[in-house]
Amino acid sequence: MSDTFYDLTKRISDSFDEIDSDIVTDLADTNAEYAALRQQLGDLKKQNPFINEVFDGSGEIMLSDEQHGVLREYFRLYLKADNMERQQIYFRGHTDNFAYLKKIDAI
Repeated sequence: MSDTFYDLTKRISDSFDEIDSDIVTDLADTNAEYAALRQQLGDLKKQNPFINEVFDGSGEIMLSDEQHGVLREYFRLYLKADNMERQQIYFRGHTDNFAYLKKIDAI
């Protein structure tokens, strides 16, 4: 293999957690709807500590009807935010790919 070979796939794989974090941070800074969703999720967790207990998974948890409703709302908001994140990652991949192709004079 040549000394000039650059394994872009490995570099991206090794840096994915940081790249993902940067994309989500950028999304929160530029998309008011996403930022509001993240705020709602945080508020629900603060107001309803049992949500953390559900995620900790350390034993049996009994939920009231009201708590079950809150948890369902939390999951609904979480999935909406997650979908927004996945869409942002998808589009970011396209823009990064376009920039890379320009850089190597492929387009």
